Amino acid sequence: MAQPWETIDKVETPDGILELRKRGARDFLIMINNRVLMNSSANRSEIKLGEEACRLVAARRGPRVLIGGLGMGLTLRAALDSLPSSARVMVAELNPVVAGWCRGPLAGLTKNAASDPRVTIVIDDVAAVIARSAQPGSQQFDAIIIDLYEGPGSATDAHHDPFYGSRALKTTAAALAQTGVFAVWGETSDAAFEKRLAATGFSVERLRPGRGGLRHVVYIAQKID
Repeated sequence: MAQPWETIDKVETPDGILELRKRGARDFLIMINNRVLMNSSANRSEIKLGEEACRLVAARRGPRVLIGGLGMGLTLRAALDSLPSSARVMVAELNPVVAGWCRGPLAGLTKNAASDPRVTIVIDDVAAVIARSAQPGSQQFDAIIIDLYEGPGSATDAHHDPFYGSRALKTTAAALAQTGVFAVWGETSDAAFEKRLAATGFSVERLRPGRGGLRHVVYIAQKID
């Protein structure tokens, strides 16, 4: 008989009640308004996202990586495992409680990735972090990874979406170093998003990690210089 889920922490946010639930030793859910955002047992796409993005920049000298969205830290762990000791990883997370969860009850899932000395967690909107890095004279990133609970899709505003619209993609390109990588998690494929990436000057690869079951999408786009 399956054990019941237990709420171990919750907090009010502008988007509703953000909640961490646990069942047994290693099963966790992050939920908002009873909607599942992350499940610790369904993580292959998040791991592929971190691995593939960082594999392409790992050989660079002191690669700088930005991850938008901490979640359970699974993408972060995959990124760290693919990067050298000289790498620097910034994670932009809107909710400070999530950082606390990743350093506390979720730490065992990721070998305490959130406390790795290569990692800096900032409580900020990742779109604002990207915009600052895109300014002339600012330090660019070698890879930008967007791992948010809503990826690109048919409802995306093609021009004004803060992450996947054409204006945002131009800003992201400016925030990336030469041949930098832009990696994005999505629930489903979005042909319009792929076209916007190509129009902005990115090569685009679409991955569907795993076999069978729910297969999310990982976009690996590389800046063409």
